[in-house]
Amino acid sequence: MRLLLTNDDGIESKALYILAKELEKEHELIIAAPSNQKSACSHSITIAESLIIKKVNLPNISSDAYSISGTPADCVRVAVHKLLDKPVDMVISGINMGTNLGMDIIYSGTVSAAIEAAIYKIPSIAISSELKENCANYYSAAKFVSNIIKTSKDNLIKNDLVLNVNVPCLDEKDIKGIKVCGMGDKIYDNFFIEDINEAGDTVLKLTGRINKNHKINTDVYYLKQGYVTLTPLHYDLTNFKILNEVSQWF
Repeated sequence: MRLLLTNDDGIESKALYILAKELEKEHELIIAAPSNQKSACSHSITIAESLIIKKVNLPNISSDAYSISGTPADCVRVAVHKLLDKPVDMVISGINMGTNLGMDIIYSGTVSAAIEAAIYKIPSIAISSELKENCANYYSAAKFVSNIIKTSKDNLIKNDLVLNVNVPCLDEKDIKGIKVCGMGDKIYDNFFIEDINEAGDTVLKLTGRINKNHKINTDVYYLKQGYVTLTPLHYDLTNFKILNEVSQWF
């Protein structure tokens, strides 16, 4: 298959390199990633500034690679319009350093790059790896995304779907399997710590506590049990459950 590889942690990310090395074994790749860290930028795109594209040589990677001075969504847009000489079968976004579970999906640049691909009718997979004490098993994540591509490609390429995949920080042999499930709730109970600087301005620093109470049968729940989680997503945010009810209000 022909794949476009991107991320939100930047072109120099070790996790991107490991994923590219794994996928090159069986697929044709083109890599387009932000020139620097763009985590939690959600689905923002660059409008007021020009984008700078640079050809990059990644060590021991034969695929063409480009850094783009924009967001993950920018990278997909630029690749589709300017870098691809022929269409790709799928977009792979990741491996993200840390999970994208529950409500964190909304803020994720990794997931948003995959959703941008779906807007162009290109199926996509967003892949994230759990961090534990600043360590992650990117090799396990790379192996799983490779297997998911093999398993899902015939069905996935017929649909403009996004598969959001999270892999626990475990060796491949210790992972219990894959659970297809819905989004969970908040990972963190966020709040601001307030201070005053020397100029008298109010300074807010975001912090948070881990929310330990999670619904069962969700991505947050199953990852804690040692499973890879897979959640199908789509960019259509319409709440179809109450569409008819709301129409009756007017």
